[in-house]
Amino acid sequence: MTDLKSLTLPEMTAFLQSLGEPAFRGRQVFTWLHRGVTDFDGMTNLSKSLREKLKETSFITAPQVARKQVSRLDGTIKYLWELSDGNCIETVLMQYHHGNTVCISSQVGCRMGCAFCASTIAGKVRDLTPAEMLDQVLFTQKDSGLPVSNIVLMGIGEPLDNLDTVLKFLELVNHPDGMNIGMRHISLSTCGIVPGIRRLAELELQLTLSVSLHAPDSETRSKIMPINRAYDVEELFRACHDYFDKTGRRISFEYAMIDGVNDHDWQADLIARKLRGMPGHVNLIPLNDVVESPYKPSRRIGAFQKRLESHGITATVRRSWVEISTPPADSSAGRPWKKRRKGSVPNEPNERLGHDRHRPCPEGEPGRLRHGAAHGLRPHGGRGVRRHGRPRRGPCGQPDRRLRLSGGAGEAPDGGSDPSAAAGGIRPGGSPGQSAIQAEAERREECRNMALPWCPPSPMTAAWWSPT
Repeated sequence: MTDLKSLTLPEMTAFLQSLGEPAFRGRQVFTWLHRGVTDFDGMTNLSKSLREKLKETSFITAPQVARKQVSRLDGTIKYLWELSDGNCIETVLMQYHHGNTVCISSQVGCRMGCAFCASTIAGKVRDLTPAEMLDQVLFTQKDSGLPVSNIVLMGIGEPLDNLDTVLKFLELVNHPDGMNIGMRHISLSTCGIVPGIRRLAELELQLTLSVSLHAPDSETRSKIMPINRAYDVEELFRACHDYFDKTGRRISFEYAMIDGVNDHDWQADLIARKLRGMPGHVNLIPLNDVVESPYKPSRRIGAFQKRLESHGITATVRRSWVEISTPPADSSAGRPWKKRRKGSVPNEPNERLGHDRHRPCPEGEPGRLRHGAAHGLRPHGGRGVRRHGRPRRGPCGQPDRRLRLSGGAGEAPDGGSDPSAAAGGIRPGGSPGQSAIQAEAERREECRNMALPWCPPSPMTAAWWSPT
């Protein structure tokens, strides 16, 4: 049986001709498949006899939704797809002002063995087919009703460990008779398989290459990424420079911030030295706290970002799935505000995470924390409310609600009216009221319950994903 959706247009045409059909039938079938049809009877411009032939000689892949989660924060949708053999993979749809981006998987499981990543716990089960990669884009778009304009290959698996399949997928999704998504709207992430990077350079594809760096020195990187023992970080940096010289395309470097491991200032300085001579973008990633991993999220993301920027390196902080958090008792948001002169720095500069200005301003509860409001921003004279009392505007032109920690203004901790809590749950002393903290704790717990691990043990069946 032939997997029709994995065929390119020339291959499709040759297959239809082998069935005694004219060449133009290949384009017709190709177009139907890339519209997301799930059975041959839906191909209404084909003769009944041809549809019967196709049923006997080929099949159409179509994953099933095993679980779907929608974030209340920004509408991000996370899909758990069950494949025909019972294995499961994840896909995430993110909404931005410039379009909708889908993050897809390239393998079931992963064999790269990165110490901080949950996707590699069970090892690699199998590679995905071009059709199964394409299905993630097609059926995410079909189920959500949102048109996909950008693709990132950053889900489960290592794309360059399944490179031939990935290249075929890129040809399919880029085809004018298919989804017609341009190469410059596609990003491919790798942990650093140097031969694959050099092969991409020779092909001169106009996609964006993302390299999972995570440490600029060989000793640290070898501890957390076994791939470094095969392709040392020095060899990786040389391949990245050669890639830029060949393609002229800027590389994005992914950097998961691990507490006490790769978040030192000297490592930021080393990154700047290694990137000298080519443009680079460093994407700092707040580490997911995986139970099975000894590594914990760094508390120095803001300081590390500023250190990189001091060297002229573009550095951003990736937004995490759960953005709401309760202010820790020893943070500047959990203790009374101190008077500061205009322009002075907050108590916790390391907790001031950057935000993505392309994210749409969410609608809904005024009690939502945004853009690090609970991490050291001043209630007056800073980034929340102007000294003369008028609210700042958010990145979408809406009033900035970052300082409104609880429901209604003037709500006392016991539920009554309290003028001292008029600033959305913040008393004149600066600490949030108990009702605000409790509300945020409940929201945080709700979001935590929505989260899924990135990769289950083999076999990756939907039953493993049942909530605990």
